[in-house]
Amino acid sequence: MHRFTPLRIALAVATAAAVMGTGVAFAGGSSDAARPSDTARPSDAGRAAAPVAADVTGATELVQGFIVGYKSRAAEAKSNEAAVKDARAKAGKAGEPVSFERRLGTGAALVELPEADKVQDAQKVAAAFLADPDVAYVVPDRRVYATAVDPAEYSYQWDLYETTAGMNVPSAWKQATGKGVTVAVVDTGIAEHTELSSKVLPGYDFISDTWTANDGGGRDDDPSDAGDWLKKGECGKDQNGNPVPARDTNSGWHGTHVAGNVAAAANGYGTVGVAHEADILPVRVLGRCGGTTSDIIDAITWASGGTVTGVPANKNPAAVINMSLGGKFTCDQAYNAALKGAADRGTTVVVAAGNFNTDAAAYSPAGCANVITVAASDREGNRAAYSNYGKVVDVTAPGGETAVRAADGIWSTLNTGTTTAVKENYASYQGTSMAAPHIAGLAALLKQKNPSLTPAQIEQTVKNNTRALPGTCSGGCGAGLSDADKALTAVTGG
Repeated sequence: MHRFTPLRIALAVATAAAVMGTGVAFAGGSSDAARPSDTARPSDAGRAAAPVAADVTGATELVQGFIVGYKSRAAEAKSNEAAVKDARAKAGKAGEPVSFERRLGTGAALVELPEADKVQDAQKVAAAFLADPDVAYVVPDRRVYATAVDPAEYSYQWDLYETTAGMNVPSAWKQATGKGVTVAVVDTGIAEHTELSSKVLPGYDFISDTWTANDGGGRDDDPSDAGDWLKKGECGKDQNGNPVPARDTNSGWHGTHVAGNVAAAANGYGTVGVAHEADILPVRVLGRCGGTTSDIIDAITWASGGTVTGVPANKNPAAVINMSLGGKFTCDQAYNAALKGAADRGTTVVVAAGNFNTDAAAYSPAGCANVITVAASDREGNRAAYSNYGKVVDVTAPGGETAVRAADGIWSTLNTGTTTAVKENYASYQGTSMAAPHIAGLAALLKQKNPSLTPAQIEQTVKNNTRALPGTCSGGCGAGLSDADKALTAVTGG
């Protein structure tokens, strides 16, 4: 595979324009309706038997890959050889080259359209798959992005201890610190840092495109953040023809910042994470111009202990996954399958609501079932001006707001390198990307106190033990502002 051309990223470039052109890294998403509770979600038996396409046949954006879910009875659901033959057959029907790329961890097939240069080309291929009674769903392989905003020691971490809008974490540490719990950070990878080095477990780099990975290869067992700096226009153009990004951008070290929020060591140096004795499993899915849903689906599966063809087994399945990422599209069957698989394996998935000051229902994965969707508050306890909101939001946590001063952002681990990693440091970021790891850390504390808690029980405990936002929230901020001590106190040790 090759570097992403404007064609390969056209599906999500409208969203990316606002994000990457302003130094914002996007962290969340949602569906087009309030997400049903896990217990209320309709069963497979109650769903329509016909194959389902998510924004495919009527799409106005060009895509160059589809995730195809075959019904369990189909040979293509189990045999790669059959899937290869089917791709060739669909190519004949559509009159467009179609190739089977690989099997995802959920069992779905990733197919590519290497020569598609018109929206109609992709529509013809989608129609060919949808006409097949053995096909359950067809969804685009979309681009997604990280969510933080660049601005600036324990005294800086108002988000943990301040009475106004802090999360009451120090009191919670009397009950749990996250020891023995593994939290996967599905993000840009991780840069070396004193605060994190003792916590990091062997992770994996799931970026399959060499140019996006920016490390000289595709998938491998090195989840180090190679840097995601960009020149103006390297991610193509938005729907108005403007270059994306709008200007040259430096590497953001997003995954390193998120990992610090979750579990930076309590060593009296620099900063401390919410679950400071938890272990970190770095899983790299985002590079230059973001990442793809197909890679993220495999990362979710692997991180939660599932099997992904061609990838060594994960010896440290995560009890919690943090995904401070997303894109503007409704939750589809491919994402849902991966997230349900993670929940079935006992993994709690925490995601960010997004940074566009709009209804989170337009973004994914925050609108999917089997996730805890997190909005962001500022230092005064208002919904942060950038934070998405709405019925799909489960809870709010500190995300910071640096428009007035950097000290009001979220302080965490980072790197000084503008391109590749140079030297560790710290900085304040803002975003729902920063809010989500607060809840991922809290989930790790709960899991340590009672290892028998299921993902649904952890979600309900977090939601049942909040307090009212001291400021204002228009649009819906879920159950309220998370309170770590209150949540831990509500749980009986297992």
